[in-house]
Amino acid sequence: MSEITDTIQETVEHGRENKINATVAVWVALTATFMALCNVKDGNIVQAMSQAQAHGIDAWSYFQAKSTKQSIAENSVELLKLQKNPANDEVIKKMEAQITRYEKEKTEIKKQAEAYQQEYEDINVFDDQFDMTDAFLSIAIAMFGITALTQKKWLLYFAGSVSLLGILLGITAFMHISLHSDLISKILG
Repeated sequence: MSEITDTIQETVEHGRENKINATVAVWVALTATFMALCNVKDGNIVQAMSQAQAHGIDAWSYFQAKSTKQSIAENSVELLKLQKNPANDEVIKKMEAQITRYEKEKTEIKKQAEAYQQEYEDINVFDDQFDMTDAFLSIAIAMFGITALTQKKWLLYFAGSVSLLGILLGITAFMHISLHSDLISKILG
């Protein structure tokens, strides 16, 4: 009778293991699939960030070039004024007009450069969110692996919770809803 009880108990335990392993397999498949989708989107975001950063650098370089031209024109005007030659008056007027034009152009270029910086920062929020998603989903997959080995139900629930948190972060990032956490970013960064 003892052998029958042992056999039944082993069969029940084996059935539980198969059930946990089947659940783990489904969770891993869902988590890994969602993780792959998030990685594709994150790659696109990184490209957009690089483009915004490059445009910002170009705009600040252009701003600096205009500043240099303005400075040269201002110095030239000062030198011409020191010469006190009436023939220079026309040249001084033209250069002062250039200085005014450079100042106006610099204002526009500065706005553009700042807009590119803001675009970069706005995109970066979602890049960080996708990075956090990736981290949570990676942790969840590792925890599912340990769950399959140990057959601990509480570990299955924990891994599932971490996976759901990662999926939630990813879905909100896809929807452009910022759940950006500076604390988590500092820890992971």
